Amino acid sequence: MMTNLFSTFDPSTSCKLSLNWSSLMMFTIMIPMKFWVKNSRMQNMMNMIIESLKKELKMSLNNKSKEVMMIMISLFMFILMSNLMGLLPYIFTATSHLNVNLTMALPLWLSIMLFSWTNKTKMMLIHLTPMGTPEMLMPFMVMIEIISNLIRPISLSVRLTANMITGHLLMTLLETSMNMMNLPILMMQLFLMTFETAVAFIQAYVFMMLMTLYISEVN
Repeated sequence: MMTNLFSTFDPSTSCKLSLNWSSLMMFTIMIPMKFWVKNSRMQNMMNMIIESLKKELKMSLNNKSKEVMMIMISLFMFILMSNLMGLLPYIFTATSHLNVNLTMALPLWLSIMLFSWTNKTKMMLIHLTPMGTPEMLMPFMVMIEIISNLIRPISLSVRLTANMITGHLLMTLLETSMNMMNLPILMMQLFLMTFETAVAFIQAYVFMMLMTLYISEVN
């Protein structure tokens, strides 16, 4: 019950825990977190990589599908993180095994083939015989194009697997004969570590771009 005209401005209440002054902080709930939290250097680097990949994919896909672009960027990040994690001691390198890489390449390639042959059959038949092919060579060109399309997921998987295995084998061989007093071997080990880090980025980029080129053929 109001005792006087100014009692509504009295912050004291009959409750033990007064929440009247909490109204001063209620507005912070409506402000997005990005105004309070500053991105770390790792987050800024990841944002820079993603923006660079978007520019590359826009040129290849001609801005036709943002969903495909996000799938390709997610694929790049997954392969990159798997490659980099494999450089750490006692961590399994998933991308050095063919079954893992084939599991990534085969469903994507199969979905591209099903979509293109179902919706763009005429265009796919035209791709089997390149322009200017002599009539006598047309049957052979059709066979070559079919085989080249069928081995695409295998070539993608084998390329990534071979590059990951080669670098790890070299590092393992040097590690077995490595001595802390042997400076040349130590320097070579550091060089291979730097080289494998670059290979991790390059192989993730190559896998993503080749898959993007396969998609752009049917767009």
